[in-house]
Amino acid sequence: MKAIGDVLKDQVAEAAKKNQRDFSKKSYKDLQSRVFSDPDVHAFFEKHKDELTRDGVYATFANIYEYWQQKDGHDKVLAGYVPKLFVEGHGVGIKYEATAEKVEEDKQRATQKRIELIDLPEKLRRVKLGDIDFNGRREALEGIARFFNNLKAGSPARGLYLSGDFGVGKTYIMAGVANESAGLGKKVIFLHMPTFISSLSSHFDDNSLQDEIHRVAYCDVLILDDIGAESLSPWSRDDVLGVILQARMDNDLPTFFTSNLDMDALEDHFAKTRNSDEPAKAKRLMQRVRYLAQEVQISGANRRFGNN
Repeated sequence: MKAIGDVLKDQVAEAAKKNQRDFSKKSYKDLQSRVFSDPDVHAFFEKHKDELTRDGVYATFANIYEYWQQKDGHDKVLAGYVPKLFVEGHGVGIKYEATAEKVEEDKQRATQKRIELIDLPEKLRRVKLGDIDFNGRREALEGIARFFNNLKAGSPARGLYLSGDFGVGKTYIMAGVANESAGLGKKVIFLHMPTFISSLSSHFDDNSLQDEIHRVAYCDVLILDDIGAESLSPWSRDDVLGVILQARMDNDLPTFFTSNLDMDALEDHFAKTRNSDEPAKAKRLMQRVRYLAQEVQISGANRRFGNN
């Protein structure tokens, strides 16, 4: 794909060729008259009449003509860019600037690149905080507002632990948080906890497990969706989840959770791993969760098939 600068050079060359063809068909003076009488060109001349000279304008007529040709945006190659005239010496220069729509598109594209969804639907990338119905969710709204105020101020920003029944909109709310965080330039990992735990064995063959743990542990914002629904072994609890949460606690890295379990029930879940019951280790792990996030209960009807 050509850089925009190269594309514009090609366009200028093509415009010059077309100029020559046009000039052979009609008088140069008539063409100048048509270009100079264009309302946008005339307004530019009027605005900068004290800076421009006649000789300067006529010497840079090719730039003015190019602007006249391109300003209505019919050229698909230059979609997303508009020509702008500027004073150059005592003549007229031309440059191309991205439209407001393209700037916004590029911003959204960059934002999406900063969000890594692991085993979660792509549609979550489109959720904005402004789209979310926070009616009856005042505590969640206040917690999210407090988080972003601290994040923007560069202060330690404590996350949220959203608990509640299936389908009440916990993941949807977290999608809004993820996209807003990415819009502020943060690298976000948003992962489905049960699938993440079950896929850990796939990293054994290429010895990439430690890299994966490190990547998750040190991203700017981490969201663990549906924690408590995974099947844990003592190893995945202590050497994977425990390591990730310890690193995030030590470095005050923003961490969010969603769960069908409240924090007390999650502690019981952590205690009863496969073939073992270890309440002390579960309590130690929950200390990290409680440090990282404030619990907020999300209640209401199942919104899975309605508005969130």
